[in-house]
Amino acid sequence: MSNRIKANLTKLFKSNRIVFWYDDNKDLRDEFEALELDDIEKIVLDNNEFGVKYRILREEPKQQFLLYHEGPEPDYLDNWLLDVQLAHTQFKTDQISIWLSELALSPDFEEVLRAHASFFESDSRMQALKSLIEREDTVADLELKMLAVCTKSDPILDLIIEALLKELAEDKNDKLIMLQKYGLEDVLWKKVRGIYGYQNDEPSIRDFAIELFQSSYELSTKGTSSLLPDALVFFKRWKDNRKQKEAFEVLSDKCATILSIENDLNDRDLDSVLDVDYFKLIDLRIISDLINKVLNSDVTSDKVSVWVRQRRQSHWYSSFEHMYQAIDYAAQFIHQLNQVDLTMSSLTDGVECYRDSWFRVDQLYRKYVYHKIKADQPTLLGQLTEKVQGLYSNNYLLQLGNNFSETIHKGDEWRADSIPLQSSFFERYVRPFITSNKKVYVIISDALRYEIADELKQKIRQEDRFSAELTPMLSMLPSYTQLGMAALLPHQKLSLAEDGKGSVIIDGTSTQGTEQRHKILNNALNGRGLAIQSDKFKQMDRPERRELFKDNDVIYFYHNRIDHTGDKLKSEGEAFVAAQDTVEELIDMIKKLAATNAYNILITADHGFIYQNNELDESDFSMALPDGDIMTSARRFILGKGLAESPSLHHFTSSQLGLEGDIEVQVPTSINRLRLKGSGSRFVHGGASLQEVVVPVLAINKARESDVRLVDIEVLKRQNSLITSGQLGIMLYQSEPVTDKVQPRVVRLGLYTKEGELISDTREINFDIRSDNARDREERVQLLLSHEADNYNGMDVFLKLEEKVPGTSKYKEYQSFTYTIRRSFTRDFDF
Repeated sequence: MSNRIKANLTKLFKSNRIVFWYDDNKDLRDEFEALELDDIEKIVLDNNEFGVKYRILREEPKQQFLLYHEGPEPDYLDNWLLDVQLAHTQFKTDQISIWLSELALSPDFEEVLRAHASFFESDSRMQALKSLIEREDTVADLELKMLAVCTKSDPILDLIIEALLKELAEDKNDKLIMLQKYGLEDVLWKKVRGIYGYQNDEPSIRDFAIELFQSSYELSTKGTSSLLPDALVFFKRWKDNRKQKEAFEVLSDKCATILSIENDLNDRDLDSVLDVDYFKLIDLRIISDLINKVLNSDVTSDKVSVWVRQRRQSHWYSSFEHMYQAIDYAAQFIHQLNQVDLTMSSLTDGVECYRDSWFRVDQLYRKYVYHKIKADQPTLLGQLTEKVQGLYSNNYLLQLGNNFSETIHKGDEWRADSIPLQSSFFERYVRPFITSNKKVYVIISDALRYEIADELKQKIRQEDRFSAELTPMLSMLPSYTQLGMAALLPHQKLSLAEDGKGSVIIDGTSTQGTEQRHKILNNALNGRGLAIQSDKFKQMDRPERRELFKDNDVIYFYHNRIDHTGDKLKSEGEAFVAAQDTVEELIDMIKKLAATNAYNILITADHGFIYQNNELDESDFSMALPDGDIMTSARRFILGKGLAESPSLHHFTSSQLGLEGDIEVQVPTSINRLRLKGSGSRFVHGGASLQEVVVPVLAINKARESDVRLVDIEVLKRQNSLITSGQLGIMLYQSEPVTDKVQPRVVRLGLYTKEGELISDTREINFDIRSDNARDREERVQLLLSHEADNYNGMDVFLKLEEKVPGTSKYKEYQSFTYTIRRSFTRDFDF
């Protein structure tokens, strides 16, 4: 007790010269006598008031005094020192007064402390509250800070409610019980009623949560709400707060059931909920509708892409991203397939058409299958998958295979006039760098199909300072690994070995394995060439890589993810997942090469592949049975001598394929497979389909100066810069299409005061539209104003477009526009 009395008196004397102490119960005289205060004179008042008054006002006008009276304070008429007392201050020793003193609060707060006395009985709560109190606080401020202490949050009503909602989602009520225990529950609901407009005779956090979801949903769908705009601003902030993600989602699911959202959605059009993301069921409904529309051809692929782009702003998009992407790619696939004419006049014409457009069908099919696998919703996507698979296998892959087979039958040689043969790779693409005294680095990715290289090209071009150009080559036939890898090496003569393993010889030397390929490359470059596995390169640190580059002019890096996965029976179903991984791995490798000053990079492949993501029918297998002196037999080719010809097989001599020797080659017509025990049949290569034989050459160069920029955003129709209602409608415009070098810009919008206070909800929008149509690049946004905006009526406020600082959670200003709030006083009247 003594320490607390001394501490409180010391505090009072910091701002007062004279302090009166009335000992109402006459039980603190000993405390007074024992009290030692530096430079403070203690006087006992006992019928000596006139002398004391003369001393403290006349004789010692600068000295500080503690005036103690044993007993209660006299009535005003009997108190001869009343004028002095009123001019200074009084020290009270009852508990409420001590608390007021400890918290440095005036008597104006006495009623609050008395009403919630049990709150102040804890030292920890007192200290927590004390750290929040400021001199200009009002009673309402103090109540808010008491609520904050109980809920372990900051003294902001939104955050207090967030804490209680989080507790509700966790099926706990510790914080709520604390509010009830200290008589603060009514205080809470009074504030909630005043700010959010929530009214209930028996308010509860559960009921308030339900009302929040219901009002927000109804405002977005029916245009009405029982809550004030501040509640809706809070709801959107809470929904978008990553720290509150789990709580929001738990309560959203519970409220969806209570509010029968599923039944309501059954009666709504897709368009009416495209911008609403308060319940997971909304995304499920949209996804279901999109699937049906694509299945029934009730919507264009462009419209599907627009809808999917709209849903990217949804709270739940990350949970359904692969579903949305699968639907989008399915729609694009069907549209693309409807546009193509698969007829061709020659082998050369077929390869050129595949290079120019047909490959896109394979690419879209692959992207659909990839996202379908990642979505892991086989039942929901079942019909769509069946449609996509049927169209791909029957209307595209089979027809294209048949048509290309016909052109092959018409020719005598395996060649395309305008397309280089794979065996010319070194002389055509690598030798010019050597001649110009430039280093070049070649990545050979096993089974990197042309369409996958096209996706890789697009991603590389989006990187700063990188350019990429894609051209095709015609692979060697058969299109299998040993022959393709050998053809890419420097050589004069290329031949098939008679070892029964499909081995390949160049200039009398075996090409089997990385070590043999290294010897061939190194000898051709007078000790300045190297062949190495990409995995080994990745494990090197930067100094090791620099040394490697210094010692060699040409390096071949062998990368194998797609073929390694697809060529195995157990893993062939993951071929398209491996393809996507390959794109990311190659980008990473390119950056590692560029980081060690590798400016010239070529990426190519040994062959492509055919893949169908379904069980094959009997009709997919060739009726032909290999006959003759067979050396090697695989799903898509036969090597041997004296091979019996068959209408189901293309038959070639080595010379027709640009090879030395007398070994004969047969490949099945179209996309048929040969029957072979113990191997996969969905992922195959070795044959003569366009997917197998059109291989990429991706030439990559790194510039020294930056060549990318973010797309610009404009705010349209700002002739009227007045805000006259509780919301602000804004039309945003992406000034140009996003391209490889004009990259997307993500902006966050909000309305702020001059002091930087947010007075609206916020929206984050990704501007990444590639359309040339200006209308497609418009985005309309509605911002709801909070009640704080009322304090700025007649004043300027600022619409800020901000973007995130890369690698941080901070935002920087991109653009700012001035508006004036001018809302009518009549909005405050209830008529």
